[in-house]
Amino acid sequence: MITNPSDRLPELERYYDAAPRAGGARAEDFGPLTLFVQESDGWPYYGRPALGGGEVSPADVERVLARQRELKVPESFEWVAETTPSLRAAAEAAGLSVHTHPLMVLDPSAVRVPARADVRVLGAADPLLRSAVTVPMLAFAAPGTAVGEAGPAELAVAEREPASEGRRVRVSGMIESGRTALAAAVRDGVVLCSGQYIPVGDVAEVVGVGTLPSARRQGLALAVTAALVADALDRGARTVFLSAGDEDVARLYARLGFRPVGTALIADRPL
Repeated sequence: MITNPSDRLPELERYYDAAPRAGGARAEDFGPLTLFVQESDGWPYYGRPALGGGEVSPADVERVLARQRELKVPESFEWVAETTPSLRAAAEAAGLSVHTHPLMVLDPSAVRVPARADVRVLGAADPLLRSAVTVPMLAFAAPGTAVGEAGPAELAVAEREPASEGRRVRVSGMIESGRTALAAAVRDGVVLCSGQYIPVGDVAEVVGVGTLPSARRQGLALAVTAALVADALDRGARTVFLSAGDEDVARLYARLGFRPVGTALIADRPL
């Protein structure tokens, strides 16, 4: 049981600092902030508080933003509200929009959810891997939990885009090297939902769980998350956590035994 949620935040803070480095990012020092710069193909990283960095001012944020513009990478920051409360006001003063997400850790006493027959962990050479890395792109393009229009036909079109193959190659390499694991819900040979977790030491973050919009409201995201949790624990993870999209999604993850420990914040330029 998680008796004092705030006790978990230092561990998560160390993970947030270590994960980009493990993913091949270069760390640039900006006093109380660190900018992580991806040096290979993959997700472009962000600015975040340096470990033990102290108060953050608008000027600190502006320096990182200027460097991000110079590098032509997204102007964004990610952090935990309770750990670095000064960053929100500094980011907003710099003209960024701040989005809040419930930060949740798996209760060690949670009972595992039985596995579903249509959900499995994919290997690096699985023929469905390209579909599996494409589904979240369609899911996040139509945010929310309501049933949407994009379905198998749209997935087939999206899979043919060169970027889809690039994601497959990158994720395949990460699976092969143990830097991620991916689970998918598959029905009649079609991937309907997928997600990953990223392990660093004995901590694992569940990320990128997305359901094909036409297949929502069937419990697939929870089933995929449960499979990821089981795999992470079987491989030695001691702490499993995630950031929920909103409070409604957080209530769903609570069914798996995730408990709120703080607030994850993302700051970026308004569209």
